[in-house]
Amino acid sequence: MDTEAQHTERDRSSPSSDSDSAPADAPDSEDTEERSRSVFASVMDWLPGGRITLTALLTLAVLLVLSTFVVQPFAIPSGSMQPAFQPGDRVLVNKLAYRFGSGPQRGDAVVFDGSGYFGDSNYVKRVAGVGGDRVVCCDKRGRIKVNGEPVNEPYLFPGDAPSKVPFDVVVPDGTLFLLGDHRGDSSDSRDHLGSPGGGMIPVDAVIGRADWIAWPISRWTSLKRPDAYARVPAPGGAHG
Repeated sequence: MDTEAQHTERDRSSPSSDSDSAPADAPDSEDTEERSRSVFASVMDWLPGGRITLTALLTLAVLLVLSTFVVQPFAIPSGSMQPAFQPGDRVLVNKLAYRFGSGPQRGDAVVFDGSGYFGDSNYVKRVAGVGGDRVVCCDKRGRIKVNGEPVNEPYLFPGDAPSKVPFDVVVPDGTLFLLGDHRGDSSDSRDHLGSPGGGMIPVDAVIGRADWIAWPISRWTSLKRPDAYARVPAPGGAHG
């Protein structure tokens, strides 16, 4: 009898089943979800317009992040880059194009901050020379030469000469020599050879590469780097 009684006492103090042993204050998943819904509902009640306003704010936040770090729209204000870009075009600038070790390449259309160099504004021009390049105008056929190699430029505005202004420059490291496609209607590196920086734009001033025309819809297109500079040798390998 005593033995059975002791055994009974031990049974009473032994752990109960899993369902009985859960702490009384364990969080209830339904309560957590209910609190989350309550907070969300409170935010919507606080905002004028409720869910529509919240959705708009979240959309704006996403667009702000994209515009700051990934892709930014720019309006083309003039005809200096015709025919590739028309006045009123909205281009999307790839801000990640040069963020991971690669730099602007000859032929790229880049948007840059011209403050202190071209003027207090953003500009779009085409890269004609990178650091170390010697860019000369012009050969006997009127073409610019880069590192001794003549460049045929199919993107020029119809009827334009590659340049009516002679120049012979060596591009300092970390800078770019930039030209507009409409050479007769473009203020670019040629016009600032005597300005601070000698008409060159620091690579650090480049905002990104113009990769798409987004507006008007009829002109939607992705932009490719032309192969005009494919035969240009590296700096120091000039010939001719």
